[in-house]
Amino acid sequence: MLYYLDPFGCVKNQVDAENMMACLNNAGWHSVQDAGESDLIIVNSCGFIQSAKQESINAVLEWRKTFPDKKILLAGCLAQRYAKELAESLPEADGFFGVDDIAGIVDKANDVINSYLSQPLVPSPRLLSYKRPLLSFPGSAYIKISDGCNNNCSYCAISIIRGSLRCRSVSDIIEECNGLLERGIKELCIIGQDICSYNYGDANLSDLLNAISEIKGQFWVRLLYMHPDNFTMPILDIMEKDNRFLPYFDLPFQHACKKILKAMNRSGSCEKYLELAAIIRKWLPHAVIRTTFLLGFPGETEEDFSLLLDFQEKLAPDWLGCFEYSREEDTAAYLMKPQVSKKIALQRKKKIEDRQIAITEKSLDRFIGQNLDILIEEKFTGTENNEKDIWLGRLYCHAPEVDGAAVITNCISELTAGTIIPCRVAARRGFDLEVELPCLSSSSENF
Repeated sequence: MLYYLDPFGCVKNQVDAENMMACLNNAGWHSVQDAGESDLIIVNSCGFIQSAKQESINAVLEWRKTFPDKKILLAGCLAQRYAKELAESLPEADGFFGVDDIAGIVDKANDVINSYLSQPLVPSPRLLSYKRPLLSFPGSAYIKISDGCNNNCSYCAISIIRGSLRCRSVSDIIEECNGLLERGIKELCIIGQDICSYNYGDANLSDLLNAISEIKGQFWVRLLYMHPDNFTMPILDIMEKDNRFLPYFDLPFQHACKKILKAMNRSGSCEKYLELAAIIRKWLPHAVIRTTFLLGFPGETEEDFSLLLDFQEKLAPDWLGCFEYSREEDTAAYLMKPQVSKKIALQRKKKIEDRQIAITEKSLDRFIGQNLDILIEEKFTGTENNEKDIWLGRLYCHAPEVDGAAVITNCISELTAGTIIPCRVAARRGFDLEVELPCLSSSSENF
C-alpha cells in the first residue's frame, strides 16, 4: 500500500511525522511523492493556534475535492485535541489519529483503508528513531528530547494537546545522535517544547549536553526552544568549552511588561531578560539571539505595548518572530479580559516587524568579512537566460527554515548538499548573507 504525507506545524510535529513514516515503512507501506499515486493521504496537522488549525482543515478539504475517492487520515495535534468534534464536523476525513501512540499509525492506516492486510505486519518492537526518514534539508536532523510541557503558559494549548512533560533518557538520546551522525548528519538540532526543562532521573539539560559533548567527530549542535525563565548558566560554559555547540539562542521572551508576563504565567521581567541577554553576549561574544513576541494578549494596553517596543530596542535581537494572540478554548487565558481586537493586535505586530528590519540588518552586517563554515542545503538551477546556478546554505547564525540564508556567489561547478565547508562572508543582501567559497578540489567536505 502507498501513502502520501502532507506535513504541517512545527519541527516537533515533523519528528512525529518522520516516526510515523518509519512505522509505516517497517510494516510494508511505501511513501510516494505524488498524492495521486497513493492509497492513503495523511495530513499531519497542527492544533496550536486558530490559523494553523484552519490551514490543516483546509488541506483535508482540498485533498477531498481533488481526490474524491481516496482515503484521507487526519493525524497530529489537531486530531489529538478535537477527534470527537471533527468526527462529526469533518466527514471529508476518513479517520483521525493523535500523538499519544505514534506506533499505532499502522493499525489506524490499515483500518482506514478497510483492513487491506488480513494479518497486518507487525513493526519492530522498538523503533530506532535514528533510522527514520528525514523531512529536513540534507545534513540536518531534529532530535526531540522531550514531549509535553509543565510550564503551563496561560495562552498555550500544548499541555492540553500533548500532556505533561515527558523526557527521554540520556542513553536513548545519545544513541539517536550517534545513529544520525553515522548516516552523515552534520547538524543535530535539539528540540522540545522547552529543552531547558529537560529532566530524566538525576540528569538535567547540562548533563545531557555534556554527554553529547563526549561524542567524537566534527558536527554542529543547535539548541532550540529554551524558555528564558528556566535557562541555567552551565549551558554557556559547555558552549564555551566545545565550539561544536553553536552560540545560537532561541529564547521566546514573548513580552516585557511584568503585568502581561505574570498573566501569561511567566516569572520573568524586562530587567531579568535584558540581564540574561547581556550575560550571554558577554560570555559568548559571537552569540546570536532569536526571540518571539506575542501581541494582543488580553489586557495589553498601549502603555504595555510601548514597554515591549522599548524592550525590543534595548534587546536588539538578531532574529525576531511575532504572532498575534489566538484565543484557545480550555486555556487559562481564554476567559481573560479585556480582549484586544484582532485589528489592534495585527497593527502592533506589524510595527514590531517593521522596526525589526533595521535591527536584524545591522546585526547581520557584523558578519561581513568573517570566515565561517556553511552547511550546504540546496541548489537552484539557472534559467535559459544564462542565469548562474545558485547554491544556498546556512551559517551558525541561521536556524533551519526560520532565519535568512547564506547565498554562495562565486562560480562553483558542483557541491554536495548536506556537507559543511569553509566560506567568507562578502556582503549582506536583505536578510541573507552573500558568501564566497575558497578554491575547492575534488571534495567539498572540509572535515
